[in-house]
Amino acid sequence: MVQRLKASGLEQLAREQVDGIVRRSEEGAEFFSESDIPSNCKYRLNAHEGGCASLLFEYNSSKLITGGQDRSVKVWDTNTGSLSSSLNGCLGSVLDLTITHDNRSVIAASSSNNLYVWDLNSGRVRHTLTGHTDKVCAVDVSKVSSRHVVSAAYDRTIKVWDLMKGYCINTIMFPSNCNALCFSVDGQTIFSGHVDGNLRLWDIQSGKLLSEVAAHSLAVTSISLSRNGDIALTSGRDNLHNLFDVRSLEVCGTLRATVNRVASNWSRSCISPDNSHVAAGSTDGSVHIWSISKGEIVSTLKEHTSSVLCCSWNGMGKPLASADRNGIVSVWS
Repeated sequence: MVQRLKASGLEQLAREQVDGIVRRSEEGAEFFSESDIPSNCKYRLNAHEGGCASLLFEYNSSKLITGGQDRSVKVWDTNTGSLSSSLNGCLGSVLDLTITHDNRSVIAASSSNNLYVWDLNSGRVRHTLTGHTDKVCAVDVSKVSSRHVVSAAYDRTIKVWDLMKGYCINTIMFPSNCNALCFSVDGQTIFSGHVDGNLRLWDIQSGKLLSEVAAHSLAVTSISLSRNGDIALTSGRDNLHNLFDVRSLEVCGTLRATVNRVASNWSRSCISPDNSHVAAGSTDGSVHIWSISKGEIVSTLKEHTSSVLCCSWNGMGKPLASADRNGIVSVWS
């Protein structure tokens, strides 16, 4: 009986285990739908004075959060195109944004060398995370705990923060400035993209370098993971968008087009929630959408009149949002 019990327990564990990550449930799966290829500009928002370098959607919500050069973070309802709230208190340009999995806290990376953590319900700053000595250009929060935050700055450090305590618990130093980073799905590994074109993987507990691969011939500008964490998308100043198999760190696809030119060192591309498309902005104001399986552009969206700096796809499948150097945000359906 004991042996049978052990055997059934192992079977159950095997069913729950996928790709080496134990998942008790796929949170948010009930909200998920296939991603349509957007074609129409639903709303054109005058979001920020100056450029808008970062935007993201709340989890399982139609609300869009944008950060701009005007030092403000704004929350928009993409169903109506109206402004829901503004988060103030940041003392520099907002260069990157992230949100905790429970939609309670928004964290901004700023050119003022600090990170700002807002409570979304009250709109108040909960923490100002200080310690970097140069502009903070990338930030992400663990999808597992909503407690650990990683940030990268032009002081050539990555810092790991504990949001419960509000202070830094680890600092990783490296030889080349980091433009983009993100957490692995299990929250144990940090992916970082650097000015030297390399993609690096770090262990969050020890801070040790796990892997390093030459991802681009010029600076990496963006890193994003597929929904299941199997594929990492990197974009670079060499105008390539590379898809890496996370387990082997081998390139499993390269997306390019002569018309698509990456606009800045922090241009953010994104993968659709169903892992079938990639969206990336260009210096000519276009947003290009590739089919991952075909490896070719299937749609070109034209509404912006200046360089598109970032794109974000709603986790529910639609809409797609893009932002440009003039602070205009387009919502595509």
